[in-house]
Amino acid sequence: MRFIIRFALYFLLFAGLTFKVFGQEVPGRAWKYQARPLQAGWDPVKLDLLKKYLIDSTFITGFMVVQHGEVVFEYGDVEENSYIASCRKSVLAILYGAHIKTGEINLHATLRELGIDDVGGLLPQEKGATVEDLLSARSGVFHPASYPGDYLDQAPKRGSVEHGTYWLYSNWDFNVAGYIFEKQTHQNIYDEVERVLAIPLQMQDWNRSLQHKEGDSSKSKYLAYPMWFSTRDMARIGLLMLNKGRWARKQLIDSGWVAEMVKAKTDYREINHNVTIFRGMDYSLGYGYLWWIWQNMKDKKFNGAYSALGSMGQSISVFPAEDVVIAYKTKAAYQRANSLLQRFKVITLALNAADKP
Repeated sequence: MRFIIRFALYFLLFAGLTFKVFGQEVPGRAWKYQARPLQAGWDPVKLDLLKKYLIDSTFITGFMVVQHGEVVFEYGDVEENSYIASCRKSVLAILYGAHIKTGEINLHATLRELGIDDVGGLLPQEKGATVEDLLSARSGVFHPASYPGDYLDQAPKRGSVEHGTYWLYSNWDFNVAGYIFEKQTHQNIYDEVERVLAIPLQMQDWNRSLQHKEGDSSKSKYLAYPMWFSTRDMARIGLLMLNKGRWARKQLIDSGWVAEMVKAKTDYREINHNVTIFRGMDYSLGYGYLWWIWQNMKDKKFNGAYSALGSMGQSISVFPAEDVVIAYKTKAAYQRANSLLQRFKVITLALNAADKP
């Protein structure tokens, strides 16, 4: 009997169907689409408004809404692999968990202990920053990064703050976190993405050959680790996070580590104070371990919510209160970007459509 049950589960998996284990829906080789969004609690009129906004007011090229493991809305090319910008950092955070548990990576190890230095040298005070400081963007190291896309232009004077006391979104922190991961685990980041995520999650579009590091080593010797994903594969990562690291019958990521990643280490008020672009917005974001945390939101749909966010318009957003994942991206090759207001409005429009008329 046990053999028959196991065979049936594997048949469902490889047939590409969605199946439920322990109350959680996950896709097999292909996503299952909700055939009756209205009966499932979604307002088709509001979904049409979302589609109209995406077409008329954004440059977003792929968009998916998933609830209970099934696709309830899809727009654009969700199969195309393209650059996901800073969402790469949240993916790296996922990889960290197992190696922290084994002791290969010590969150409290300092840059000094790990032998980290850089072009022009780090200040003695900066070398006291820990791995945990890097993951929470609180290192106090304001050294130039090899790769653009941060708020280093708003940093205090180097050496003016103690590590762990000041939040600043800096690619130097994130790139060094990538270097430390590879140094301590003796594994390539992209190979680990493939082993830990792409294969177990049955990503439909993952292409290892697209993945490569970039950066200007004259500024910093620590290169960035850009990633290229499809929208529907990003949604699988979001669903894994929503399910607290569990996929089908296997716990891929320790549930305690998932909870730790999305626990706010920095409050939205400090972020708003330190970086001008976040001031006066209708949306408030804190920061965990390389994940953004939704805070101070009146709408209960945002309770416990968190996101991976990338420039131009890339996102993996998880809303546990609604059992919803929203994934979207904007193809970088078109050189078009969505404003922060546009990026957040599409999320609001999607969540509002969950209110059955």
